[in-house]
Amino acid sequence: MLQIPLWKRVLIWGLVALGLLLALPNLFYGRVEQANDARAAIVEAGATPEREEAAGGWPSFLPSGLVNLGLDLRGGAHLLAEVQVDQVYAQRMDALWPELRDALRDARDEVGTIRRTDGGAAELVVQLSDADGLARAMEIARGLSQSVSSVSGAGQSNLVVEGAQTEDGAILTVALSDSEKAATDDRTVRQSLEIIRRRIDEVGTREPNIQRQGADRILIQVPGIGSAAELKSLIGTTAQLTFHPVVNRTQDADAPAGPGNVLLPSLDEEGAYYVLERTPVVSGETLTDAQPTFDQNNRPAVSFRFNPTGARAFGDYTAENIGSPFAIVLDDEVISAPVIQSHIPGGNGIITGSFTVEQSTELAVLLRAGALPAELSFLEERTIGPELGQDSIEAGRIACIVAFVAVMVMMGLAYGLFGLFANIALLINVGLIFGLLSAIGATLTLPGIAGIVLTIGMAVDANVLVFERIREEQKTARGPSRAIAQGYERALSAIVDANITTFIIATILFMLGSGPVRGFAVTLALGILTSVFTAIYVTRVMIVAWFDRRRPKTIEV
Repeated sequence: MLQIPLWKRVLIWGLVALGLLLALPNLFYGRVEQANDARAAIVEAGATPEREEAAGGWPSFLPSGLVNLGLDLRGGAHLLAEVQVDQVYAQRMDALWPELRDALRDARDEVGTIRRTDGGAAELVVQLSDADGLARAMEIARGLSQSVSSVSGAGQSNLVVEGAQTEDGAILTVALSDSEKAATDDRTVRQSLEIIRRRIDEVGTREPNIQRQGADRILIQVPGIGSAAELKSLIGTTAQLTFHPVVNRTQDADAPAGPGNVLLPSLDEEGAYYVLERTPVVSGETLTDAQPTFDQNNRPAVSFRFNPTGARAFGDYTAENIGSPFAIVLDDEVISAPVIQSHIPGGNGIITGSFTVEQSTELAVLLRAGALPAELSFLEERTIGPELGQDSIEAGRIACIVAFVAVMVMMGLAYGLFGLFANIALLINVGLIFGLLSAIGATLTLPGIAGIVLTIGMAVDANVLVFERIREEQKTARGPSRAIAQGYERALSAIVDANITTFIIATILFMLGSGPVRGFAVTLALGILTSVFTAIYVTRVMIVAWFDRRRPKTIEV
């Protein structure tokens, strides 16, 4: 029957109203965006709900979700970074050295005295005074190995241990195995990608596109940021914070550091250098928080807090080394080297230096997000201005208008009043697409606009199937009411079949594609859902309402 129950009509129009309400903020994009930023800043500052309500120029009772504009529409920065995975090998060897050193010292009677002779390279080179103890030293080193923690390297050792006798004794060499290097490379890139994401999220940028490319590269696209240089300053620093015992201080940049030590420059004192033990007491990996603050002289500084493991190591060292200098190192520069005055329990501290307020804030962000495990080298960088994005938006708007006008004229000429109903449903359809995009926080790019334009053309396909079916049913059906009802019922299978196959294609594009391809797939899939809804339900409700009021003897389709 042609009749539609009242509850179903209310549900259909309620969904339409909800979708259009969700799309409404996009008509006032700048105003809503400013209001959202103001409210977010107030909430972050711990303000009351009353102050939050007063912020911005958009009523809080209305939806405030927006369709995020992609890099090609909003402008922003594009970077292609390469992770220097080789650096991690040396760090792994530095971390292994204290454990290997202690194990060899416990067997001093068998291996003799030991001394590390490498310069912090990707392998540990240990000089043994007793050549006869080489086999025992190799046995001890192999005992420190573990299985490779990856699927491809399962069951293999993570260390390669070799030895050779010399005139002065023997040389023990320990390095990472090939399987462990491959697993380390993968972990390093994954960790770098996650830390980059956290650093960018810390500064509140909208919908960045951060993804891995190839074995050791990361693509970073951030809409709305001023320039590629600004983005590099945010993510291009490794921000590796470490705390080292001080061996001595010198003015000689070429002073020998000695085995197991490293020579680093001072950040604040020009011409000053510190010889430090290479292995840190604690590192930034044990940091749980870092915040910009001010020291006792009201100068910008950064406060930090360790986790229980770091706090215990920090407290034990300060208790055992009162009166000794202790260097705070950030990215191979000594920020400060204060003398330990007393035991520092609790794992809290403060970093002072020649900071500005902006520098202390940025350093706190970097430390809070975590240290990059390896340095990044930028292979490609581009700044896309908002003018180009505005041109793209205008081009997309023109394309949508042209598509709208062409489809609406065609439907009006082909189907008359029923074509008008289809055109109204088409307008509702586009509104529902933007409502859904706003609800899920999707990012709209140029390919996404192409998906919307394609949806406009495809949206009337279902109506065409229905209207043509009604024309055919008029020849055999008893009255226009029966023709309309049977037209919708018998066209349903063709509509569902055509749209399901297209939806499957959109799903495959989303799963296998990346970046712009996924944006196109999202808008296409949402457009399929909304076009089927408007064609099957919205136009039918309008036609039924018209038919109930007019009760025509014949219909012109």
